[in-house]
Amino acid sequence: MKESQMINILKQLDTDRQEYKWTSKEYREAVIDKLRKAVPFTAACCTTTDPHTLLSTGAVTGQGLTELHPLLFQYEYLREDYMKYEQLATATVPVACLSGVTEGKPERSARYMNVLQPAGLGDELRAALVSGGACWGFLTLFRSAHELPFQEEECRIIAAAVPLIAAVLRSYAAGLPYDQPDTVPEDNGILILNDSLLQLSANDAANHWLDKLRRLEELDSGVLPRPVNAVCLRALAAEMGDGGASAPASLCLRLENGAYLTVTASRLEATGGKKELAVTFVCAKSSDIFRLLADACVLTPREKELAEMLSRGLSTKELAESLYISAYTVQDHLKSIFRKTGVTSRRELTTRLFPHK
Repeated sequence: MKESQMINILKQLDTDRQEYKWTSKEYREAVIDKLRKAVPFTAACCTTTDPHTLLSTGAVTGQGLTELHPLLFQYEYLREDYMKYEQLATATVPVACLSGVTEGKPERSARYMNVLQPAGLGDELRAALVSGGACWGFLTLFRSAHELPFQEEECRIIAAAVPLIAAVLRSYAAGLPYDQPDTVPEDNGILILNDSLLQLSANDAANHWLDKLRRLEELDSGVLPRPVNAVCLRALAAEMGDGGASAPASLCLRLENGAYLTVTASRLEATGGKKELAVTFVCAKSSDIFRLLADACVLTPREKELAEMLSRGLSTKELAESLYISAYTVQDHLKSIFRKTGVTSRRELTTRLFPHK
């Protein structure tokens, strides 16, 4: 299959998901099904991410990958290895395969030796789903040890698919919030884990959010949802002094019901010198939602600045004076912001980008 054919297939898939109102999960499942026909693979995973911290906000997996996911996360956040997602997210070509980067010697990779090979897997292809200057997810394809490694042509097909898939994931993040999302707990959720990520205790609110996140990923009871796993490992990496762990151990995600949730992990000093982790689940603040929506709508830094000031009720004259620009320039910026966010007035804009104000 050629790159152009893959692009046409994904464009039709985007039309279908809009017509049938697929959820993000349903769309990602359909993407994996289409990709399998163009670039055969044994197993696949497509995860969404918080574009600011690159932490997983939920994954679609299959073919036995659920059991491998915690191990793969450990190699992503706690160890050095080839093709780390955060590196792909800033690469000129955000696609790579393990056989390629190791020059046909995958045994150079500790992830291959300790996770993939014992599971009967051979080559691994990774893609960072970048759109509008931000990364909205990761796509990972695996081949069994008995299959040929991924070829350059296949990597090019996936590279051609990346912008279209990423743009759709970005559109889900930019989705309009519902007027009446499901009832959420009044209390913040608090979950306590040991440093092996085994649950020690949780309040009712934490159990509520854990159940909801498990349902979104179709995980069994007791399995740690990927967003929780990700923030915990980021917190552990910071404790270890990992130079690549400067980003916060926190993420903001949009739930299927239109609500926004912030999940954060922190290290605790327990009795007897034991290490524990506290995970909090909090309904996202307006500032967190704005940050996510502004990137999803591809607002420029100046447009973000103007939108934040506008939410405080400043007039066109006050905006112009504060930013040292003309009133005409303010109006030009506002027209661009309105177009990108799909609103027609300042009141609508504030409601759209700052739903809790």
